[in-house]
Amino acid sequence: MPLLHKIAGVVIVCAVILGLTLPGVRRGHDKGATATRAGAATRTTPPARGAPGGGRAGASAPPRSEAAAQSVTRPIAAAVPAAVAAKANELGQVPVLMYHRIMKKAELSLDRSSKELYDELTRLAKSGYVPVTAAEFVSGRFDVPAGRHPVVLTFDDSTPGQFGLDPQGNPKPDTAVAIIQQVARENPGFRPVATFYLNKDLFQLTGAEAAAGLRWLIQHGFELGNHTMTHPDLSGMSEKGVRAELGGMEDQIVGITGAHTTTLAYPFGSAPRKKAWAQEDAGKYRFQGIFLAGWKPSESPFDGAFDRWAINRVRSEGKIKENDCTRFCSTAWLEHLDKNPAERYTSDGDPNTITFPKTSEDRLAKQYRDWGRLY
Repeated sequence: MPLLHKIAGVVIVCAVILGLTLPGVRRGHDKGATATRAGAATRTTPPARGAPGGGRAGASAPPRSEAAAQSVTRPIAAAVPAAVAAKANELGQVPVLMYHRIMKKAELSLDRSSKELYDELTRLAKSGYVPVTAAEFVSGRFDVPAGRHPVVLTFDDSTPGQFGLDPQGNPKPDTAVAIIQQVARENPGFRPVATFYLNKDLFQLTGAEAAAGLRWLIQHGFELGNHTMTHPDLSGMSEKGVRAELGGMEDQIVGITGAHTTTLAYPFGSAPRKKAWAQEDAGKYRFQGIFLAGWKPSESPFDGAFDRWAINRVRSEGKIKENDCTRFCSTAWLEHLDKNPAERYTSDGDPNTITFPKTSEDRLAKQYRDWGRLY
């Protein structure tokens, strides 16, 4: 073989190898990656903590080898006095509360009455909690005042008691959205935001009403999430079935709002046999976080133990015997965190730092080390 042909062959092989191995090249990049997210970026979301996988907005990451060396050798900076005074702990636990039907009078075990929802949200407000959406929580992009605590309010199944508009275009009385807004008016600093995990019935709204309703939610800072078309148990379904349920719901939401969802909540908290089926389907959906139907608060998104594909939630309920709610539902957990504030996420007031006690240093995820502050 002539020498030039041999050289050309070597060049082609090298190009193929580099194309397969170079970092930062993501094959199968689909429209779901760049499309607007339904309620993911609210009017009050700060350009702060970095996207999943590390990094902060506006920060330029060093080369991988340099970053790895720095994460081992560079000491974490000291916290500012204001953060110390606030007893900040941004590696603490975050309650992600799970609601279902909201009724004037509860009928089924998972129902919460309008009064029970109002009382629980008022308790959260009086205890210094500030709502953030599920998308904000997963990304780490949220701004909570110093000394206060993030909480994520999630509503499953898109039932009528959660949301609807009256003839004047305002949330119907006694719906979850109306109650959230009422509590926010009565308690300045309590953000009127939540995440609604949708099934195909869409609050039993149809046509123009459904379109107007979903757009209203997004415009007012609420997040829309995917909860499958028909609420099946995904654990027993085929790959085709799982993707049809998620993709069908995503198509419906995008068709109405023009925006993809950012997060998913598993029906019944059950994952499919292969979790990758639910995480991404090129051209259909690509979630940034998946929520369970769990029994304890979530780890901080900056904790090395945080798993964005299996985020725990807490059922909203009093200390009843059913499902061991005396210990593991919302009332019991909120009481526990009140009595043990060192276990709870408490903000340092600066969305560009992550402050925590020195005793928790080993829990900070490595990709966030540059933003760590300890005391």
